[in-house]
Amino acid sequence: MSHGSPDPAAHVQQEAWDVSRRPVIIATIAREEGITGVHTHVRQLRRYLERSGETSELLTPHDWSRRGRLHGLVLLPLFGARVVLERLWGPGHVWWYRTSHEFFLRRVLQRRLAGAGTCTVYAQCPVAARAALAARSDPRQRVVLAVHFGISQADEWVRKRQIRKGGAIYRSIRRTERAVVPAVDGLVFVSPWAREALREWLPEVDGVEGRVVPNFVSSPSVDLEETAKGGDLVSVGNLDTGKNHRYLLDVLSAARRAGHAYSLDILGQGEERQSLLRLVDQLDLGKQVRLLGFRRDVQQRLPEYRAYVHASYVETSSLAIMEAMAAGLPILSSSSGALAELFDDPAEGRFWPLDDPAAAARILIGLLEDHEELARAGRAARRRYLAEYDADTVAPRLLSFLTAARAEGRGSLTDR
Repeated sequence: MSHGSPDPAAHVQQEAWDVSRRPVIIATIAREEGITGVHTHVRQLRRYLERSGETSELLTPHDWSRRGRLHGLVLLPLFGARVVLERLWGPGHVWWYRTSHEFFLRRVLQRRLAGAGTCTVYAQCPVAARAALAARSDPRQRVVLAVHFGISQADEWVRKRQIRKGGAIYRSIRRTERAVVPAVDGLVFVSPWAREALREWLPEVDGVEGRVVPNFVSSPSVDLEETAKGGDLVSVGNLDTGKNHRYLLDVLSAARRAGHAYSLDILGQGEERQSLLRLVDQLDLGKQVRLLGFRRDVQQRLPEYRAYVHASYVETSSLAIMEAMAAGLPILSSSSGALAELFDDPAEGRFWPLDDPAAAARILIGLLEDHEELARAGRAARRRYLAEYDADTVAPRLLSFLTAARAEGRGSLTDR
C-alpha cells in the first residue's frame, strides 16, 4: 500500500488515464467562483479536462437551488446568515458555515449519486468528503480527499481569527477530520509538507492510499516575449490576515526610504481591503499601490510585471506562485511551510524574512536593480514551472490516481 509517497516515475513520464472508466465528480462547499487556492485548483483541473475533450462536473451546496425557485429562496437567508455571524461571532459563523453547507451539499450529492454506479467524488475539504461518504449509494463510488489545508482546517480558522485554538469549534473540527480522513478511499496531498503536517497529529493517514501530486496551472495565453512590463511588483490572493499583505506595504515603504519607489498591484478581495487602504494612506503609498480586486484575467496580466511578491505566513502550496512562475516572474517569498518546496533561492527568486521589512527591502532592491539577474531568475522560474507545475505534465498524474480502478469504496462512516 502507498503511504502518500510521490511516484518517482511520474517526474519523467505522464501516466495513462481514462476518465470514462471512473467519471470524476468534484465536490466542494465553496462557491463556484473565487480566487482561493481551492478555486484555482478546481478551475485548472476542469480547464485541463475541457482541453482534453473531456467533461467535468462540479457540485456545490448552491446547486440545491436548481431544483426550483423555492429552493433558491430557502438558501438565500440560510447562507446570508453567515455574513451576519462572521461580523458578530466568529465561532458561530464557522459552525454555521460548515454545518449548513455540508447539509445542502450532501443532498445535492445524494441526488446525483443515486444510481450513478462507478465514479469518483473528488472532495476539496473534509466537510465535502463527509457529505460524499454519507451520500454515496454504491460501493463502486470512491471518495478521494484533496488535502489543501495546512495541519488542520481548525488551525486555518484560528489564523483567520474566527475561532480560538483549543476551543469547542476547534476541537469539533479536529474530531471531524479524525473521523473522515481515515474513512476516505484516497488522499491527494498538494505538497510533501501538507502530508507531513497532517501525519504529525493524525498518523492514521498512513492507512489510506495516498499520493503527493503538486498543484498545477496552465501556461498563460499571451506571448511572454512580447508582453511589455508595465509594473514592478504583483501579488495575488484573498485579502485576509493570513495572506499578510500589510507586510508588503511595509517593505515598499522601507524600499522607498532607501531611495527606490516600486509599484505594487494586489489582485484579490476580502475583509482586509479597508484596513489595507488605510495603511496605504498612512504610509503615503497612494501613487505606488493599487488594490485591483477580484480579476478573472490574472494569468494574462502577470507577464506585465517584473517580479511576484508573497508574504503569507503558512501555505500548503501556492497556486499564485506557480502562476507567476508560468509567466516567467522571479519570486520573493518566505520559506515557511510548503513555500520552501516551490522554488529555490537564488535559482528562481529570493526568500525574505517576514519580521524585518528593512531586510526584506534590501533583498527586493538587490534583485530588482540587477537587471541581468532578474531576467535570469525569471527564465529559471519559467523552466521550473514547465518541469514541475505545468498542467500538461501534472494533471494526468492526478487523473490517473482519481480514475484508477482500485478496490471498491469502503462504505459510509456509519458502516464502520
